[in-house]
Amino acid sequence: MDNTNWTKLHGEAFVGARALVTGGAGFIGSHLVDALAALGAKVVVLDDLSGGDERNLLQSRDRIELIRASILDQAALARAVAGCTYVFHEAARVSVPASVADPRGYEQVNNAGTFNVLEAARNAKVTRLMFAASSAAYGESETLPKVETMPVLPQSPYAANKVSGEAMVRAYAKSYELDAVSLRYFNIFGPRQNANSAYAGVIAAFAKKLVAGERPVITGDGTASRDFTYIDNTIHANLLAARSTNRLHGEVFNVAVGCRYTIKELAEKMAALVGRAELAPVYAPERPGDVKHSLGDISKAQRALGYQPIVDFEQGLKATVAWYRGT
Repeated sequence: MDNTNWTKLHGEAFVGARALVTGGAGFIGSHLVDALAALGAKVVVLDDLSGGDERNLLQSRDRIELIRASILDQAALARAVAGCTYVFHEAARVSVPASVADPRGYEQVNNAGTFNVLEAARNAKVTRLMFAASSAAYGESETLPKVETMPVLPQSPYAANKVSGEAMVRAYAKSYELDAVSLRYFNIFGPRQNANSAYAGVIAAFAKKLVAGERPVITGDGTASRDFTYIDNTIHANLLAARSTNRLHGEVFNVAVGCRYTIKELAEKMAALVGRAELAPVYAPERPGDVKHSLGDISKAQRALGYQPIVDFEQGLKATVAWYRGT
């Protein structure tokens, strides 16, 4: 949230440190950029703006360096990472259904791109790299909550990309001086999440409909559940991982809140927040690749990183809906 006091949480840990954020003009990346800038870091953003928006950087634009390039551009990556202590690798194509429709495109950006970022970080002698992994790695396992020791069962090209990225991150952390960590994000939401894509995240998509006075569309029967995690919790986890005094060895950590809500419950809560409780959802067929239930066990991140959610679901949802309403 705009009133999160990052300095109170992280002190002077990042003052003067040079940090690269790939995909820094995107939803998660831009919030990370703002937090790092507020903490006194020298922030470099690498983004080709294919999924991000330069307007997301308005809050910190005069305090950062923006390089408009893709993670497939090795020369641009080398320029961006030079002198960096940290790399936060957020750049990716991110939609499950879009990955089903375009597996080759997802393989190129997410897998080859992640390899490029790791190589650039290794060559630049970066201290630590944080990789944006995904809870999609767990697939359709019926076991809840999801624990990092569970087998990975990706059921979409996007999920497979993220699992592959985790493996590369671990390999680099074990093979080279570069330390690294994979943070498995659980259903991140908040201001700036793109609501205009056909593959928009559910909260962004619901907000767009409800603010326009339209009924939200639920794919499936509405009983699917998610561990919705507000954006500031994600940023907090990244910063904690970056400043950890222990070597992290490419380990995987869940980034979640540890409670879940059904999609039907979500629709009802959001309709109430916009004052349009009468806008009951309509239902559409399930999408291929989607998982039924998601709930993260965060005890490993609590022990190793000191992670604890700083914004709960209700607070985050209220702030998010207010942002989409422009209030």
